[in-house]
Amino acid sequence: MNRPWSARLITAVLMAAFASAVVGDMPALSSGRQFGSLHIQLQAGIDERYPRLHLAALNGDGGAAGATEARQLNDLALLYQNQGRYADAEPLYQRSLAMLQKMLGPNHPAVAATLGNLAALYEEEGRYAEAEGLCQRSVEILERALGPDHMAVAVGLRNLALVYEHQSRDSDAEPLYRRALGILEQNLPPEHFGTASILNNLARLYYRRARYTEAEPLYLRSLAILEKTLGSDHPAVAESLRNLADLYRAEGRAGEAEALDQRSVVIRRAAHGSSKTCNDCP
Repeated sequence: MNRPWSARLITAVLMAAFASAVVGDMPALSSGRQFGSLHIQLQAGIDERYPRLHLAALNGDGGAAGATEARQLNDLALLYQNQGRYADAEPLYQRSLAMLQKMLGPNHPAVAATLGNLAALYEEEGRYAEAEGLCQRSVEILERALGPDHMAVAVGLRNLALVYEHQSRDSDAEPLYRRALGILEQNLPPEHFGTASILNNLARLYYRRARYTEAEPLYLRSLAILEKTLGSDHPAVAESLRNLADLYRAEGRAGEAEALDQRSVVIRRAAHGSSKTCNDCP
C-alpha cells in the first residue's frame, strides 16, 4: 500500500529549491515543518511587480520592532508545533498574523505566509476545514500580490491540494497539482529538483486512484530529478524508490518492486548508520 505521506522527507528537501527569503527588510518568517508546509518564506522583492517593504518607513505603528516581534512569535509557534504543543502554538500564530495584518494590510505576502503556517497547524490537528479556508485565502493574496504564475502561488496551490487529499477530495486536488506543476515548469529548469515534489504528489494521487499508467512516468521523472540533483544515495531517493515499488507491486510487477525495495533499504540503512537505528528498515 502506498504510504499517503511518504513524501514528507522528499518535500522537506525539495522546498529548499525555493530558498529562504524575507519580505523586503522584514525578518523572514519561518515556515511550518510538515511537507515543507505550509508556505515557504516569502520575499516580495523577488518580483518587481510587488514593491519591497522597508520597515524603517513604518513609523508610529510598531515599525521594525513590531515586525521582529511578529517573527519571534511565529518562530516560537513553530517550535511549539514541532513539539506537538498545538494549543500553545495556535495563539502565537494568531498574534503574529494580527500584527502583520495591522502593519502591512490584509493582502501582503507576509500575511499569506503566516496564514499558511497557521493552516499547517490546523492540518496537523486534523482541522481540515479550517486549514482549507486559510490556504484558499493565502493563495488569493499571493495571486493578487505576485501574479497567478508566481512560484509562491504554486506552493500555495500545492498546499491546498494536500488539504484536499487529507479529505479524500482527489478530484479537487488534481487540478491544483497540475496548475502548480505548470507554474514550476514555466519558471524552473526542466530538471530542477523543486519540480520533483509536485510530480511525486500528483503521481501519488494517480496511484491511489489506480491510474497506474499515469502515475509511473511521474514517479520515474521525480526519481530521475532527485538522483541527478541530490545523488543516488540520498534518503529522499530512497523514499521515491519506495513509492515506485508500491506502484509496481500494485501492478503485479513483484520482481521490479522487490529490486527497488532492496535498493531503498540499502540507502536508508546507510543514512541511519545501521539497520538497528532505521525503524522502518526490514
